[in-house]
Amino acid sequence: MATDSSAMRFLTVQEVADLMRVSSMTVYRMVHSGEIPAVRFGRSFRIPQTAVANIMGSVTSDELGEVG
Repeated sequence: MATDSSAMRFLTVQEVADLMRVSSMTVYRMVHSGEIPAVRFGRSFRIPQTAVANIMGSVTSDELGEVG
């Protein structure tokens, strides 16, 4: 079976937490509040990689504060 590069990729809560450098509980709160979309697979959630990219891309330097 050939892989399709346009296929949607899903990440686990822990993978998202690692990417965003937050706790997994923070990601769960974001999922439950609707701030980040997620799909439930059995007892766990999977989050579209595109949603994570959109959230991380929408953070401005003002929200991050001055660094340095």
